[in-house]
Amino acid sequence: MEISPPKARKHPPWLKVRMPQGENFFELKKLVRDHKLHTVCESASCPNIGECWNRRTATFMLLGNICTRSCGFCDVPTGRPLGVDWDEPRRVAEAIRKLGLKHVVITSVNRDELKDGGSAIWAETIRQVRQANPTCTLEVLIPDFKGSEEALMTVLAARPDILAHNVETVPRLYRKVRPQANYKQSLEVLRRAKTRGFVTKTGIMLGLGETIEEVYEVMSDLRGVQCDILTLGQYLQPSKQHLPVVRYYHPDEFKMLKARGEEMGFQHVESGPLVRSSYHADEQVRQHRELLDIKIP
Repeated sequence: MEISPPKARKHPPWLKVRMPQGENFFELKKLVRDHKLHTVCESASCPNIGECWNRRTATFMLLGNICTRSCGFCDVPTGRPLGVDWDEPRRVAEAIRKLGLKHVVITSVNRDELKDGGSAIWAETIRQVRQANPTCTLEVLIPDFKGSEEALMTVLAARPDILAHNVETVPRLYRKVRPQANYKQSLEVLRRAKTRGFVTKTGIMLGLGETIEEVYEVMSDLRGVQCDILTLGQYLQPSKQHLPVVRYYHPDEFKMLKARGEEMGFQHVESGPLVRSSYHADEQVRQHRELLDIKIP
């Protein structure tokens, strides 16, 4: 007999966040609107949007606001995307210049209907950001491009400073959490980038029904492909239509996982209930720039 997972309780006190407010928050919100851009902060309902935007940091999202995949955890709409906007790279670069960012994170929706998965616009965005912001370091959180090495090489040829790709969860839960993705394929993305000399980064969500032993196994796999940076955060259900939270991890458990990751050899582990892929990404780079061989003016 199949046993249903326990019903999620109300959010524990350590997951409470303040409502977004402040001058910087509203200035950044207007900038995003004026440049007709998308951010994963808004599209994925990130709980840290108030903190990050007030720190004048944001994660820009390329290729529209409609994803071709239907991951059970993600609040980005699934459907048939519009055409590719080739002026988007220029607008992203201009927004970064106006914000005066020293480090920026860029991600995108999955565009599986495109032959190159959107890799060409990824490369063009990196080039435009470099040209308009020569002292800004650049972190790209890319999709798997359905395993296409050619698409990945297109992105890497533009020379981002950090190549990030999230494994998201443990292999056993992939069919439910990431039905159109493949765990080994995601590991291969990170492996290929590392073998070409790039700093690599990934993230795992906790609370979807994994065991702690499975998390340790994924961490071991990630070290097996020499991944440099790991983020660990609590999964939060965006709506009733998304996967439920099976378990809330205590902050002390996140501290334990951070210590375990550092023992395993990750250059940096960002671990906490509200941690997301790009949370404090600028601080990570500044703190570990020598270890990660990233040159910051």
